[in-house]
Amino acid sequence: MKRQKYFHKLTFGRHNATFAVLGVALVATASWSFVKTYGAGDGGAFQTTPAVISEPEKPKHIKTPEPVKAIYMTSWVAGTKDWRRELVEFVKKSEINSIVIDVKDYTGRVSFNTGNQKVKEFGSEEMRVGDMKDFIETLHDAGIYAIARIAVFQDPFYAKKHPEIAVQKKNGAVWKDKKGLSYLDPGAREFWDYIIEVAKASEAAGFDELNFDYIRYPSDGNMSDIMFPVSGKRNKVEVMSEFFAYLSNALSDLPVPISADVFGMVATNPDDLNIGQVLESIAPHFDYVSPMVYPSHYPPGFQNYKNPAAHPYEVVRFSMNKAVERLSAPTSTPSKLRPWIQDFDLGANYDASKVRAQIQAVYDSGLTSWMSWDAGNKYTRDAYTSDP
Repeated sequence: MKRQKYFHKLTFGRHNATFAVLGVALVATASWSFVKTYGAGDGGAFQTTPAVISEPEKPKHIKTPEPVKAIYMTSWVAGTKDWRRELVEFVKKSEINSIVIDVKDYTGRVSFNTGNQKVKEFGSEEMRVGDMKDFIETLHDAGIYAIARIAVFQDPFYAKKHPEIAVQKKNGAVWKDKKGLSYLDPGAREFWDYIIEVAKASEAAGFDELNFDYIRYPSDGNMSDIMFPVSGKRNKVEVMSEFFAYLSNALSDLPVPISADVFGMVATNPDDLNIGQVLESIAPHFDYVSPMVYPSHYPPGFQNYKNPAAHPYEVVRFSMNKAVERLSAPTSTPSKLRPWIQDFDLGANYDASKVRAQIQAVYDSGLTSWMSWDAGNKYTRDAYTSDP
């Protein structure tokens, strides 16, 4: 049932008696309802009855499936009805039960009309998906779990508007990575608040989970010419941990889980990889943690493999075994782990057997959930059987 708010009753004094005698109906706004009343001794004053204003109906959510088996969908595909319809039909016929959709991607633009005043005022909305709420309802009608992907600190749009809190070169210019993309300083709390507004708007649109990516310091540009105007030389793990705690607390009242995407080697490395990500410091603040264990992204020599991409089962199994071991401590739980696997060609031809090998490695590490990434949204259809 919609929650309702009531306005306080206002009484118009004797100077309105003329209107009462004439029976003139007063209408102030669409939100107010004025009714003529005749009270003893009040000269026939007009009074307001309690006017009812309904808040927007709360979105309906799907409970997190056990297990989650997801594919990724760009915002552009989500806004292309024929393409998204074809992908949804594929999902219905497969074992997949969830779709991760870009709300805010590497450009920093928000992909739909959020209805959130603060987001609108900032001007980051770009109407790539004109019917996001309706699309999510369509997914729900098919029993498909909808996950909102929000790229955080990689945000050229925000950095251009607020270069004073962007990651900078030592000369004060905005720093860019190898792809020409800029980042916000992870210590910038005003940006944290903006991300929280985007997240809340995503839940209000109907998304069943909020997934945060690029929750880290940059890693692949000219690292010898980089400066952080807000966090300075503070410990990166401490800065990121403060952000994780702030985010988790701010979203704790929402009825949906939150999840974190992390570097694949976060599963195996005890240090922070110089990006502020340590598995044990991330897990307490999120319902799910997703190491991106794409075999093609591991360096030559990893586990003595000349080309890790050619060994999908071994790389994913080793990585997730280590992550499970680390999160088996009393303060956390391995069930939070939900890795990203790859369905794209890089370093090797990823046919159905290689995609399936990764999925089997996830299962053999004692886990049940996974998400599959293909930036082109093509997907190897034979890899996702309807009855695995």
